[in-house]
Amino acid sequence: MSPILAELLGTMLLVVLGDGVVGNVVLARTKGNNSGWIVITAGWAFAVTIAVYAVGSISGAHLNPAVTIAMASIGKFAWANVPGYIAAQLAGGFLGGVIVWLAYLPHWAATDDKEAKLAVFSTGPAIRSSGANVIAEAIGTAMLVLALLAVLSPSNLVPNSDMAKGFSPVLVGVIIWSIGLSLGGTTGYAINPARDLGPRIAHAVLPIAGKGGSDWGYAWVPVVGPVVGGLIGAVAYRALWGA
Repeated sequence: MSPILAELLGTMLLVVLGDGVVGNVVLARTKGNNSGWIVITAGWAFAVTIAVYAVGSISGAHLNPAVTIAMASIGKFAWANVPGYIAAQLAGGFLGGVIVWLAYLPHWAATDDKEAKLAVFSTGPAIRSSGANVIAEAIGTAMLVLALLAVLSPSNLVPNSDMAKGFSPVLVGVIIWSIGLSLGGTTGYAINPARDLGPRIAHAVLPIAGKGGSDWGYAWVPVVGPVVGGLIGAVAYRALWGA
């Protein structure tokens, strides 16, 4: 499998399981309806872990344009490969959104809340303030990239063994879970442009029963904030760890 295809499939898997848990919590008449924020954050953490296990050995499992750009900015990934990775990630996010729509097909009509339907596909702020929302997304993504680089550095995997490296995707999931629990309540912690924009496009084009708008006025926030935050996290890692 090519790294580009791996990024597409990995991001698709990430979104199917991540957006899927949101659907289980917010859509009407599901078995998990109203089960709460802990279920959502845990589901997303497990989704990331599974996706990283699935394609990490093939593409590095960026699964996130902010991570791809951050890695390239400090010389850990070739700039020539950035456009292909980002295109694959966005396509994977879109396909993941389509699959989630199919998985919950009877529940869209059963759900009256248009905002809840959109929330299955994309993030939205608890308090709408563009500047504060961008800052929140930037902080969350900076923590993501800084933690990924610091925790998963080969010199920090103690013991530096194949078993420790094999446990790395679980550590990625723990990082995602921590960010969701600690910082996710402001914007829904997109921290990934492909995770938000790809499914948002799916929401816009799919014949979802009773859907409202796709909130394009906010859509730039979970793109710009994560990209800026990822760059900050990468630069901070380079400055502090000297790696």
